[in-house]
Amino acid sequence: MSSSIFKYFRWSFAVTVIGIGLCIWLGWAYTGRVSGMIAFATIGVILSVLEISLSFDNAIVNANKLKDMSDVWRRRFLTWGILIAVFGMRIIFPLAVVSIAAKIGPIEAIRLAASEPSEYARLIGAAHLSISAFGGTFLMMVALNYFIDPDKEVDWLRPLENLLRTWASVRGVAIGLVLLIVLLISGFLDQAERGSFLVAAIAGLVAFIAVETLGHVLDRGPMMAAGGFGAFMYLEVLDASFSFDGVIGAFALTQNLFLIAIGLGIGAMYVRSMTIMLVEKETLTEFRYLEHGAFYSVFVLSCVMFVQSLVHIPEVITGLIGAGFILLSLVSSLRYNKRHVHPAAAE
Repeated sequence: MSSSIFKYFRWSFAVTVIGIGLCIWLGWAYTGRVSGMIAFATIGVILSVLEISLSFDNAIVNANKLKDMSDVWRRRFLTWGILIAVFGMRIIFPLAVVSIAAKIGPIEAIRLAASEPSEYARLIGAAHLSISAFGGTFLMMVALNYFIDPDKEVDWLRPLENLLRTWASVRGVAIGLVLLIVLLISGFLDQAERGSFLVAAIAGLVAFIAVETLGHVLDRGPMMAAGGFGAFMYLEVLDASFSFDGVIGAFALTQNLFLIAIGLGIGAMYVRSMTIMLVEKETLTEFRYLEHGAFYSVFVLSCVMFVQSLVHIPEVITGLIGAGFILLSLVSSLRYNKRHVHPAAAE
């Protein structure tokens, strides 16, 4: 069993060792003290745990999509995708947010991150409303698109999921529900903030529709190899949406961009390893309701992102709620397997 775990997580373990080493070096470079080295290493570990707890459902959702992808595009997602996840979302994305919010160039944003981390964190926080609106809209569409599906055959919370499936015959019902929630949330915002919130929410909706359309066109096109590209793009945007709360929440622990990139990057590697293990071991097939738990977790995360437009919700609460749904779905799956075990398999 231990050798099997090592097979999937060996690169994550290696990145952890290198990452903690870099955290220690950063601590010495910034403080020149052993206590600073220990503090930076501790924050790096906490950030990686934060990323894993917030993104475990992301691994399950990724695995659900990856199992239908071609081997070529699956490998590309697990290689190119992790580079985009670590460098794109953990480094370039925060820099881009600051560049847009402060109307400065990326070089100046890097200078701010290195020499004026408090100002950098303030600019990131100022963009939080738009990030919450975009991410909340995109993730809620992901969750509803899973449940409002006429071809969905397995139900975990049967009364609710059966009701949602019956709504699938109503064209655009998921979009209507999301827009209704967006309008309700915007009603509690100040007039000055309402426009930014609505524009970002609509952008999230357009992004979801665009990625879904791209995937549909490519997957149905004559070029079979291109079929995986639509799924690849879908997963990249999905990963970006999952990463919003982790990146923003990281500033509650430290304002050092480089420490954030290392800590969240370590966590992203473990999410990648979990994704590979779920796909290759066919865990989603073995545990009947695990996928459902992940999408309920996605829906809750989208709601949390919307509510965070009004009040702050600690990231630990978000992580615990998501983990709770996944744990409950795992227990339900184990109970189902126990009740429906084949007599021959039990002997």
